[in-house]
Parts: sequence; structure tokens; C-alpha cells
Amino acid sequence: LRRWLGQPLLDLAALEQRLEAVDSFYRDGLARGAVAAALTGVADMERIIGRVVAGSVAPRELLALRSGLETLPELGERVAGLGSGLQWLHTGLRPVSEVTELIEAAIEPEPSGAVGDGNVIRSGFSDEIDELKNASTNARQYIAGLEQKERERTGIRSLRVGYNQVFGYYIEVSKSQTAELPDDYIRRQTLTNAERYIVPELKEYESLVLNARERLATAESDIYRRICAQVAESAESVARTASAIAQVDVFCALAQAAVDNGYVRPVVDNGSVVRIREGRHPVVERVLSSGEYVPNDVELSGEERVLMLTGPNMAGKSTYIRQVALITLMAQVGSFVPAAEARIGLVDRIFTRVGLQDDLATGQSTFMVEMVETAAILNQATPRSLVILDEIGRGTSTYDGLSIARAVIEHLHNDPRLGCKTLFATHYHELTQLAATLPGVRNYSVAVAEEGGDVIFLHRIVPGGADRSYGVHVARLAGLPQGVINRAWEVLTDLESQGENARKRLTHSAPVQQLTLFPAGSSLADALRALDVPNMTPLDALNKLYELQEQAGSMA
Repeated sequence: LRRWLGQPLLDLAALEQRLEAVDSFYRDGLARGAVAAALTGVADMERIIGRVVAGSVAPRELLALRSGLETLPELGERVAGLGSGLQWLHTGLRPVSEVTELIEAAIEPEPSGAVGDGNVIRSGFSDEIDELKNASTNARQYIAGLEQKERERTGIRSLRVGYNQVFGYYIEVSKSQTAELPDDYIRRQTLTNAERYIVPELKEYESLVLNARERLATAESDIYRRICAQVAESAESVARTASAIAQVDVFCALAQAAVDNGYVRPVVDNGSVVRIREGRHPVVERVLSSGEYVPNDVELSGEERVLMLTGPNMAGKSTYIRQVALITLMAQVGSFVPAAEARIGLVDRIFTRVGLQDDLATGQSTFMVEMVETAAILNQATPRSLVILDEIGRGTSTYDGLSIARAVIEHLHNDPRLGCKTLFATHYHELTQLAATLPGVRNYSVAVAEEGGDVIFLHRIVPGGADRSYGVHVARLAGLPQGVINRAWEVLTDLESQGENARKRLTHSAPVQQLTLFPAGSSLADALRALDVPNMTPLDALNKLYELQEQAGSMA
């Protein structure tokens, strides 16, 4: 699933094959449940076979591999029952009997974690292992019987035979009874309340036990390596089967997600239209109460290829543009999508410039990171790309940010190498004017309702640009002190009145010819006529316009 999400498909035939597989599991709840139950105990077989080839697989992992392969008959039967359209998937679920039979015969059902302790190779698989196990067991049994024998010989009922890594096997008696011991007892260790001894017979059998154990460890390790080498010979077959099982797992999981969350099968084609009706963010809707998430539509095409989205902070602009990218990605993975209806024209890449962060490792500021990422988009996007841009230019001054944002939009819209589908969320309301001059740009905004001075975010995307940001309202919601909020209202009112006066001065100027902002013969008109517009960059033009606006204000 991770690999698919990182490598969405551009092959329509392969994409339809995946969608059909998900649809089959979606429609057959009985098969979906049975497959999910069968897959519950299946380990990551691709990882295990990789460890087999590398020679680092543990005995319990081999058993997990066998267990996964043993689910194949049931999985194959369930997949075959879903219809002939999944024959390609059923073909991949071929048993690898030579591997399952080998592991079944060779490995203990409950092996120890480490190879070499005598509890990995199954009894009956190797005569050598069986003989060494018997020798070790017999010697240990004799030593265990020696305890009773010595109790009877010495008359000490508390006598016991023990073992530790330092001294090996020993006979332990309390200090009060040491006088009763025979002469062949040799002291090895003194404890606070006891003494430990050995006898020649005990050392003889200890040598037999330890020698058998060492030989058993060597033999078991050698045989285990040979078993792993035999399994590795079938690694290619196992890997193919594991891949088929993994695909069944993904298809079943995607179908279950579609059932649980109300997803629909998207229509994916070679067209240039992205049309989503009542789309939802697949992650955000999961953390909200049922029915609380507000779905929204989107349509991007040749006529409306740049969607300019404005609206208040916290209203849902970022969530909306991200959900379009996620739905597109899900569709091209082969998943159903969170929407009432979706038609996705294949996109070759999804570019995103969202969020604010600096890069301390390379010494790049927040704004520099933003510009580097934007540059990568402009240099690599194609007409089939989907571009998501969130608040370009907010990391610098207002004029610089506005200038860059406008230039980026114009470049995406006008450059014949691009013309890609773009979702552009911004707080620069001035950019909404671009819709009047760029035919592929459409303005949309996030609806709000005002009641008694309070702002209610409706989270609905509606046609038309926004005229306010409601930043002070958001600041109040964030808990800023009331004194700060009051002062912010005062400053905002003052700034808005200045802007309104400037608009009135322009409105009441003497009648002029079309597209002329100032009376004929004025110095400003002369300055405008003197501009070398064809050779100016968009940024130079915008900066010059601001200079002329300031001059006009001082002349009023």
C-alpha cells in the first residue's frame, strides 16, 4: 500500500484492473470478511523471504512464512469466486508446496529463538540431530538420577545436584552436614550456609552432556543453514506469491474502507477534467463526528484551470485544496474516493506548496524554503500536472508577497508549457481581479455568516471572491487579550477608512478616457505614457503602479 501511494498509476488499463478488484470485494461482503479473517495471521512474507535470502531469518519467521503460504487455498477459492475479472489475481496465488512441506518437516512447532540450543530442528528430520539429542538427554537424565543415588549413599536428604555457567554441575549440601560426606567428595565452592562438591562420576557425565550439547549446537546450525538455502532457491516463487497476497490484502482493505466511510468508485480517463461532487477530506472527516464534515464540489478543466480561493483564516481553504489532491491521488492508486461522484482526468504529477517551515540544516528561511519549492513546481510541472499552492508570498512583505503571488499565477496560466490545473488559496484579495483578465482563472471563496458581531464559518465553497479576511475575529477566537482585540479593531477601522477615502478620490476624479486613471495632461498620465511596459516584468510593473498610486494620493 505504501509503494502504491508513492507510485500512482498512469496506465488506464492497470488502473481499471485495480478498481475492478476493489469493486469486487466492495460488492461481496461475505468474501471480504472471509479474506480479512484469513489474512489476520499472515505476516509480512516479502520481508521474511528477503531475510531468508540474506541468511538472517529466525526459526519463528520461517513458521510465519509457512503459515502465510498455507492460507493460499482459501484465498484462491475466495478470489476465484469473485468472478473471471480477477483471474489475473487468482493466478498469482499459487501454492509453493516445496517450501511449506520443507518447513513443516524440518522446524519444531514451538522453536526457541536462537539456533543451536537443540530446540529448532524437528525430531525425525535429521538422524544426527536425533542421536545428539538422545545422548544429551540420557546424560542429563543420569545426572538427575545421581541426586537420588547420592542421597541414599550419604543419608543426607537435603543434598541436591545443580548447575551454573561458572562451575558446571555440582552437589550442594548444608555446612552442618559436611562431616557426613564420603572421601571422594571434592570441594569446589563455599557459600554462606552450604558447600558445593563434585565427584568423579558427576564430572564424567558433565563432560558427556557438554560435549553432546556443543556438537548438537554445531549440527543444528549447519542443518538450519541448509534448510534456509533450500527455501531461498524458491525465493522468486515465494516473492510472487507474497506480492499477490499483499495485493489481495490491499484490495480487501480498500473495499472495507469504502464501505465504512461511504466512498464511491471514481471514473478515471485520459481527459483533462477533474470533477468532484461533494468531495471530503479522507482524514479530517474521520476525526469529526459523523455528518459534521461539510462536503464541497470542484471542477478543473481547460476553461477553469486555475481556481483562486479566498476567504477567512480557519474557514477551511487549506483543507479544501488538500482534499482535491488526496482524492486525485486515491483515484490513481485504484482506491474508491470520499465523494458522491468523481471524474478524474489522469494527472502525471501532484505538486504541493503548503505549510510554513524553515530549514535550519541548510540555513534557509521560511520564505526561502517557500520560494525554492515554488520554483521546483514552475520548472517541473506539465499541462497534465495538478498544482496545490497555499498562501504563496505570505513569508515576506505585503507588496513583495502580492507581486510574487500574482506573477506565479500568471506564469502558470500563460506559459504554454504549463497551463496545468491549479488550486491557489490566498489571503491577497487583490488577486481576485485576475479573473477579469485571465480567462482560465475563476474566483471562489469560503462562505461565512455574521450574527451579532460573531463570525460563523460555514465551510462551503461558493463562487466569487472574498472581500474580508476576518483576521481580528480569528484572533479573538484564539484568546488574545480583549485590550489587544479592541486596539486591533481601532487600527483596522482607521486603515479601512483610509482605503475608502482613496477609492472615493479616484471615483470623483474628472471624467477620463477608458483605461486612464488620471486627467489628460497630468504628470501622472505623462509618467504612465513613458513606461516601457513590454520590457517590464510583472513585479516591476506592480511596484511602479504602487509608486504612481502614492503620487496620486499626495496630489489629491
